[in-house]
Amino acid sequence: MILNNKVIKLVLGTVLALVAFAANSIFCRLALGAGVIDASGFTLIRLFSGTITLIILWLLLNKSTKKTESYRTLMQFGSWKGAFYLFIYALSFSYAYLTLETGLGALILFAAVQITMILTNILMGGRLSRSEWCGVIIAFSGFVYLVSPTITSPSLEGFLLMTASGVAWGFYSMNGKSSKKPLEDTLGNFVRTLPALIFLFVATFDALSLTVTGVIFALASGVLASGLGYAIWYSILPLLKGTTPAVLQLLVPVLAAIGGVFFVGEAFSLHVLLSSSFILGGVLMVLFSKKIV
Repeated sequence: MILNNKVIKLVLGTVLALVAFAANSIFCRLALGAGVIDASGFTLIRLFSGTITLIILWLLLNKSTKKTESYRTLMQFGSWKGAFYLFIYALSFSYAYLTLETGLGALILFAAVQITMILTNILMGGRLSRSEWCGVIIAFSGFVYLVSPTITSPSLEGFLLMTASGVAWGFYSMNGKSSKKPLEDTLGNFVRTLPALIFLFVATFDALSLTVTGVIFALASGVLASGLGYAIWYSILPLLKGTTPAVLQLLVPVLAAIGGVFFVGEAFSLHVLLSSSFILGGVLMVLFSKKIV
């Protein structure tokens, strides 16, 4: 069977987006876990560098358009709602990891994302088939098994912050499903976070704690994993139907675990292999239960 351009774009875009999300987890672990930067500073650098990256990319792709006309046109894209979800996600994510262990934080985040997207899809009239429900349950069970060795009773503050981050990311993802101009919409959302970033900078200036290593990790998170990664994610969201985006994001912890082996020095155990198999099997069950493109 010959794959058409739409399928190729979907597969390639999905892989790149999920790798970017996993890389974000690794950068956050290395930076916030080691205490080489504070949560506010990480968020500021992450979102601001992501904005600059998207502006540069957009300018490179719009060389033939007059700049004054381009700027007026650009402000028609994105939304304050999308910017709000993006800012809440990033800020809550950073602060939550000050009190939550990585595995438990990931469980709360992606559980909140999936529940948010699935419940919203159902409330909007969507229905899950029996095979989809089975796939979701199998995938989520594998995810729970993946992080189960690190589960402890979380602090209420950390739990609420990471839940807010997951809900915000779920709504941000759903907000992008109607995007016709993914790069412009992503940039518009990032640009609209600037007033919030200025307020955050002023409010937390005295508490900022930056190191060269921390700044490098935050820049990598902002430029690669956030700016470019979110633009790619927005571009493929319109091609995904129903609960598929929610289930696909359960692959992120698997990719992050594999990345941890090579970049953080973590061991790839039988436990990780088994949980990854459950997650991949559940995802495939959902994907093959109906057409997704």
